[in-house]
Amino acid sequence: MQIDLTIDDSKWTALNLQDLADVAAAESLAHLGIDGADCDISLLACSDARIADLNNDFRNKPGATNVLSWPADDLASETPGGSPTPPEPDMVGEISLGDIAIAFETCQREAAEAGKPIADHVTHLIVHGVLHLLGYDHIRDPDATLMERLEGEILGNLGLDDPYRDMDGA
Repeated sequence: MQIDLTIDDSKWTALNLQDLADVAAAESLAHLGIDGADCDISLLACSDARIADLNNDFRNKPGATNVLSWPADDLASETPGGSPTPPEPDMVGEISLGDIAIAFETCQREAAEAGKPIADHVTHLIVHGVLHLLGYDHIRDPDATLMERLEGEILGNLGLDDPYRDMDGA
């Protein structure tokens, strides 16, 4: 797997983001039975200001967010709670999954509020972004249930807590 990392904000240099992204993306793909050997993801590590611009430009939503994603292909299931279509290689055998942007200040603040290391939160958000690239979403309740379950399983495989476990009182 190839993760093309662009660090647009120097605050990210304190984390070993390339390793975090490699592990999170590889585990996400493996968990879904996708051979990641030929997969390609672009990851932009940026500031809140930059992601706010992207959020406004692409989603018409003002303000910063923690992570954004732009899938290369629409793989989403039309059936609520259904599994997306697996990605297919292009004519040269490569699978371009798409682009992810992640904002430092929002990640840092959310990690502090949750009382967890920023590396754990960033790992979660990269898993979240990869699932979006693969056609998973959380707009419809059945889709959110599926996506959150997968995130919890993937993070569990990485030795991290399920971030949704306490949200429903479980």
